Amino acid sequence: MQQRKDKWSVGQWMTVNPETVRPDTPVRDAFVTMRARHIRHLPVVADKKLVGIVTDRDLRRPDISNDVEGWNDFYKLDESHHVSDIMTADVATLRSHDRIEKALELFLDHRFGGVPVVDKNGEILGILTTHDAIAAFGEAMKQTGESLRA
Repeated sequence: MQQRKDKWSVGQWMTVNPETVRPDTPVRDAFVTMRARHIRHLPVVADKKLVGIVTDRDLRRPDISNDVEGWNDFYKLDESHHVSDIMTADVATLRSHDRIEKALELFLDHRFGGVPVVDKNGEILGILTTHDAIAAFGEAMKQTGESLRA
């Protein structure tokens, strides 16, 4: 794992070794994992490579089917639905050496709550969340002596 030690790089602020799931993980198991670990994002990994991401929002939205009847099945979180059925496969990613500003742009432009951090081979190194970005922003404000007070 190659991480840049620059204070304002993604690698400095990301959560390392995030909890992950496989595409064939039942949706119910992903839901239970998120609840138990108090997390909102689960990178989906197959053969050590990032293949998607599933979020708490994915677990709440009823678009597994275009039919109203399909919504009922989805909300039951039964064992017949897998993470691959609801995950986002075309995932925006960051590299550990990317500047934190790049992550902020992704969060703002796409309304992401978390972005996986991968190495050059597409293997997961960590995840940067909006919580991590807020921590970086707070530190930047302390260092510059800026304050939000008038």
